[in-house]
Amino acid sequence: MASEQDSTQVDSVEPVRPRKMLILYGSETGNGEEAASDIERMARRLHFKTLLEEMDDVELRDLRQYSLVIFVISTTGQGDLPKNARKFWKSLLRKRLPANCLGQVNFTTFGLGDSSYFQYNWAARKLHKRLEQLGAVEFLPRGEADERHEDGVDGTFLPWCLTLQTYLETNYPLPPGVSPIPPDVQLPPKFTIELSKQHVAMDDKEEEMPDCDATVAENTSQTENGSHSNSVAAPLTNVPGEKTSIEHRAQYDVDNHGQILDREAALYSHVENTPDRIRMLKLERETENQPLNNYEIARLSNDTAGKWPGGVDILDRPNMLKDAPTKYCLEDSAAQSDESSSTGLLPIPSSVVCRVEGNVRLTPNSHWQDVRKLSLRFIKQLEGVDDVEDIYPGDVAVVYPKNFAQDVQALIDLMSWGEVADKPFRHVPQSEDIPHQLPKNCYPKINSTLRDLLTDNYDITCIPRRIFFAQIAQYTEDATHKERLREFADPSHSDEFYDYTSRPRRSILEVLQDFPSIRIPYQHVPAVFPVIRGREYSIASGQDLYDGPDSVIKLDLVIALVKYKTVLRKTRQGLCSRYIASLKPRTLINITIRSNSVPAIIRDPNKPLLAIAPGTGIAPIRALLQYREDSHEQQETLLFYGGRNATADFFFKEEWDDLSVDVITAFSRDQPSKIYVQDRILQNYQTVCNFLRVGAAICLCGSSGKMPEAVRLALYDCMVEGGMATDRNQAKEKLHRDFTFWEEVW
Repeated sequence: MASEQDSTQVDSVEPVRPRKMLILYGSETGNGEEAASDIERMARRLHFKTLLEEMDDVELRDLRQYSLVIFVISTTGQGDLPKNARKFWKSLLRKRLPANCLGQVNFTTFGLGDSSYFQYNWAARKLHKRLEQLGAVEFLPRGEADERHEDGVDGTFLPWCLTLQTYLETNYPLPPGVSPIPPDVQLPPKFTIELSKQHVAMDDKEEEMPDCDATVAENTSQTENGSHSNSVAAPLTNVPGEKTSIEHRAQYDVDNHGQILDREAALYSHVENTPDRIRMLKLERETENQPLNNYEIARLSNDTAGKWPGGVDILDRPNMLKDAPTKYCLEDSAAQSDESSSTGLLPIPSSVVCRVEGNVRLTPNSHWQDVRKLSLRFIKQLEGVDDVEDIYPGDVAVVYPKNFAQDVQALIDLMSWGEVADKPFRHVPQSEDIPHQLPKNCYPKINSTLRDLLTDNYDITCIPRRIFFAQIAQYTEDATHKERLREFADPSHSDEFYDYTSRPRRSILEVLQDFPSIRIPYQHVPAVFPVIRGREYSIASGQDLYDGPDSVIKLDLVIALVKYKTVLRKTRQGLCSRYIASLKPRTLINITIRSNSVPAIIRDPNKPLLAIAPGTGIAPIRALLQYREDSHEQQETLLFYGGRNATADFFFKEEWDDLSVDVITAFSRDQPSKIYVQDRILQNYQTVCNFLRVGAAICLCGSSGKMPEAVRLALYDCMVEGGMATDRNQAKEKLHRDFTFWEEVW
């Protein structure tokens, strides 16, 4: 468990109540974590010793060490807790826990949810109730935020947070002579970045590439003191007094960021029979389980190619002599495009290295929306996802986007970081109490440069939050700019903040361009810019996940790219949408697989299925139908599918007959009056009731907002019209009590 983050030292002149606060969060998209961070910053300004952690990072007994415990938790799936809160939740459910085991814990909870879900904020409500059952004492009424609120989460969170602050100021008064830290005083950053020690030791000098025309015996490199060494071409065999063990070489290779391997690959790139030394260096790197570096996976020899992720179908790495790639490829490379770009694979825990097999637009070019089918093939499977049984319908793939080079360069130029942009940096915790060596969910490559960090790890194009304006106001000497930035950070100016940020979808980079007087020290990048988060997409394939005799898993994603014009008449494109649109076949990317709590009965082919899927909601439904189709005894399936035009967005139309699916369509723009899936459901109430009478499971997937509620009301009305209920209230109670209803909306 982590230790506290002490914002300041307070010399008490009289006894005061203990001021230790534990803030725990459960979050998958980051909203819960951001809200918890806001609470922590407020508490630090009131001189509380704070600890901010994921719920799963603490033990139940740790709660009693704190004066106050605040839980911030989002609801996911069917009223479930986020993945990083489930272990803690299970610990609360242990039957042997005494009824008053948390009697010394003072707590409150704040939930984040989406009212378009039937199980709105269930996670927070379940958690709150269970804590009270175990004797914990509520010190402040629970708060609940609704993403559908006209002001978003802030509409409820900001007033609740002010109530919390008032409670703390009243019940935990500061001793005489101590005042809260003012909003215009910057809190110390938790992390900074600094030039890596290796780069500083080299005095910013780049070592020269050895002459590839020299012989092995004559090739030398000059050291800093002017002496020469033939270490680059040294034999792998032991020399008395010289460390040449596998452990030494592997560590040296990591410390030097693969420079030995790079140079020797170049040195021998014109030789047909590559020396064992290069192969061994690569094998040593794998033996030590080091993360993949930011160059494409190399084929060094026939021996190593078979053991490397992706095997023989990965080309040799680029080399100094620019030999023809076909010389090193073990299969025909004619299908490869010269435009296939290398991706810097990040050391993301539990991630899978995938190769892009296809990136096909499903909608015609004339259609307003670009919807892609992204086909991926696993080439390196890690523990937990190496068996097809571990991927089920409803599971999601998390894609990790990157910023684009021109945006990164624009920020570097704007902040005058050019002199250090391409030098390697490392993260540095700013307190000994911080056990983590990196910010949460930040996974930089080895020896990442500042440019790498801004490309791979830190989000410079997202819409900024209020805290961003408070932070950057510290980095300008322009009084007018400083005043304006602080106004945007002030909750009392919510309308102006919304009009400037959310309404035009203005990005962080654009804000910095609007305030050119700002000069952020490069050391403070981790404190100012949020970490790039992965984007979740429902897996759209449920059968034939195994591809070929090597049992390599492949899967499809259906992704609607986000691209639109704002009130400023400026075209906007989501970071991940832009990234996905740029992916070319054979590109390597990282993904992670996240399980979803789909009721087992939904996947049961012996159960009739009633599916409703407007638009890209068809993705998890397609996976489910393919999964069920593997059984020869599957029951009847009825699909209500909705889109705008039958000729533009009737996705996978040709597949439904093969899957023995009855489809009822609703295309809203193919006739003068708009028709939606809820209209078709009500028009076919007898068919719907026939499915319900035989115990059909129901699944609803698609966009959140008005659609899910409209579909639920249509189902209630069907039950009334079909004689299964007397009114909507009875139908609602019966539907959610007697039937399996799986809802996945986003």
